[in-house]
Formats: sequence, structure tokens, C-alpha cells
Amino acid sequence: MSVKTTADERESLDRVARALAEPRRREILSLVREEEMSAGEIASRFDVSRPAVSQHLGVLREAGLLGERREGARRIYRARPEGLAGLRDFLDRFWTERLERLRLAAELEQQRRKTRGKRRDGRGGRGGDPHRRKS
Repeated sequence: MSVKTTADERESLDRVARALAEPRRREILSLVREEEMSAGEIASRFDVSRPAVSQHLGVLREAGLLGERREGARRIYRARPEGLAGLRDFLDRFWTERLERLRLAAELEQQRRKTRGKRRDGRGGRGGDPHRRKS
């Protein structure tokens, strides 16, 4: 089951993966998952400069993982779960393919066991009557 992706989809997936690769960015996403926070509130949670936090926020925004709105002079951020959709689809394809392979392997094994069982009880294969004593 091969699924082709467009160049735009690959670029978007790459942006999301790069954004999530940095631990502070994952922590930022966790902070704003349940509630909106201002850039200042987010920055106060880290031991790095505000410009560094702003850069992280920009990377997350560019990847589509953060939403931003203005409230006066403040910028308010919130997580955008839909920004993870491309990554989730990518990972789901692996899961779906693996489940399909597992299902096929289980069916094949079940068929093999049935075939072996028929041979043992005399309903198939060689050997004739299984209850007949050999002389």
C-alpha cells in the first residue's frame, strides 16, 4: 500500500518534524495545549532569553502547530492540533500497513494449522485411517 505524497505535503511534514525535534518546542506545545498563553507567560517558564523563545514560537507557527492572535500589544498563542494531521497520517500509514501484514500472516498460519489438522485426523493427506493399527 504505497501512498504518494506531494512536494508540499513532504515539506509540511518536514517542518512539523523539525519543529517537534527540539524539546523546548514540545514543552511550549504542552503549555498551550489546554489554554492560551501570551508570549511573555510562555517565556517566563524557560531559562532562555525572550528572543530565543520568540524564535521557537516562530518555528512552531511556521510549522502550523501554533495559532497566534493579538490582544492589544500582546501576542496570545494556542496549540493547533490540526497542524499534526500530516504527521499523524504519515504514522498511521505505517500502522495500517503493519496491521494488514499481521492479519495476512495470521490468516496464513490459521490455514497451515487447518491443513496439518486434516492430515493428522485422516481427513486429508496421506496415511489412511488414523485408528488402524499397523502390523
